[in-house]
Amino acid sequence: MEKRLILAIALSALILLGWSALFPKPQPIDNKEVEKEDAFIKYPGKQTNDKINIPPETQNNLNPAETLKFPQGERDIIFDPSRGSIVDVIFNRNLEHRFPLKTGLLTESNDLFKQESKKDGQISFVSQDQDKRIIKRFICRNDSYIIELEVQTKNISGRPILFDPHLALGRMDLSAKNPQSRYQDILLSNSEKTMHVSAGKELSLDNIKFIGFRDQYFCAILEPVNLVTKAYIKKIAPQETEVGIVGKEIILNPGEQIGHLYRIYLGPQDLSIINNINPEWSSIIYFGTFDFIAQLILQLLGFFYSIVHNWGWAIIILSLSVYLLLFPLSLKQMRSMKEMQLLQPKIDALRKELKDNPQRLNKEIMELYKEHKVNPLGGCLPLLLQMPIFFALYQALIRSAALRGAHFLWIKDLSAPDKLFTLKNSIPFLGNQINILPILMAIGMFVQQKISSVKATGEAAQQQKMMSIIMPVMFGVIFYQMPSGLVLYWLVNSMLMLFYQLRLNKQK
Repeated sequence: MEKRLILAIALSALILLGWSALFPKPQPIDNKEVEKEDAFIKYPGKQTNDKINIPPETQNNLNPAETLKFPQGERDIIFDPSRGSIVDVIFNRNLEHRFPLKTGLLTESNDLFKQESKKDGQISFVSQDQDKRIIKRFICRNDSYIIELEVQTKNISGRPILFDPHLALGRMDLSAKNPQSRYQDILLSNSEKTMHVSAGKELSLDNIKFIGFRDQYFCAILEPVNLVTKAYIKKIAPQETEVGIVGKEIILNPGEQIGHLYRIYLGPQDLSIINNINPEWSSIIYFGTFDFIAQLILQLLGFFYSIVHNWGWAIIILSLSVYLLLFPLSLKQMRSMKEMQLLQPKIDALRKELKDNPQRLNKEIMELYKEHKVNPLGGCLPLLLQMPIFFALYQALIRSAALRGAHFLWIKDLSAPDKLFTLKNSIPFLGNQINILPILMAIGMFVQQKISSVKATGEAAQQQKMMSIIMPVMFGVIFYQMPSGLVLYWLVNSMLMLFYQLRLNKQK
């Protein structure tokens, strides 16, 4: 009875915490601050209060000959010269990563651009029609992830024209075929609050300071300089969303010219890098329900890494630190389990004596626990306290660009399964790769259950035997495809618990 209750509580907590950590909800949005689909936004060339009207979807499957590669330090920026926009950013450090913007930093969709000039760290595009001339100048620096974008618009007609400073940050593919779709969300920050919004939403927000969107490891942030703008998120196709900003309408008289400046960050979600540029932008790094714990864990990991210069050892030190922090509770749990082992003969005698009176049996067992100061649920507390840390670490590891490609022993990437070697044929539930850490963890869990289990007889003994096999196998399968850094953390913690349990069992 008690074992089933403990197991039910532990598994329920695991499911609830796991769901909230792996599928975090976006922060709620105040209706007073956000104007939804019925908001009025005017785009370039529109002189009426039409509803949101994103320009038609463009063809993003460009041929390499139609794009322009602009190498810049550890990244290559791929431009579409005909639109004066960024198609992709290719990051070459550690493992190569493609961050698509599709129509990044696009102004008007019907403007036809051509390359004007290209020199060290700068590239510009020009568009001209019968009314206006637009020059877009991208200023890049090899030692920074920052791009400064200057947009100059001149009225070359003989009459006043109405102009809206509109700039799309980029478009996101939300389809299931995109492996990054589950990691994508949007950041909006105005004068009152900063919020993360699901990429599938449609809304607008006034008085924007900066906006951004991200995938698993990298992000794009756009900040207008001295320009009052409104942000928009709009689905332009069932599985594609555009995010951008639009300023107030401006009347340009004949011959008049106006310029706007934007700061853009295109780089990894690395707290140290972003903080050095603009600490406010660091809010792009968000881990859901356990964000505070995950941020703290990353800070601790960074500190330990600065000492040992290896992310694997940093994770081991983190696991040791958490173990020491929770050691008083773990010690109480182990001693409680040992006391229950000593009480088991008395409990078996009560079960035999009161087998026809379950209510009295439960009462007598609880009185026995109370007399010997044993808490049958005490073993759940360390586990429940570990769960937020566990899920926060999971989020931190799968999103940390610093850990991507980090080596440790035979492990080539701590943000992925350790994969010692690959088989020709797949194994059911496990795939075709052999991951050592989850196997070691399952073995350690089996040994720990064996040495800490309460001695039982009859049906209880059979149930205990089955659980000692099922639980390690189940957890081994669950952990098998998880990041090796996460499994390393849990393995080290389990081994520490096992060693102390062995020591405790030797005591009389």
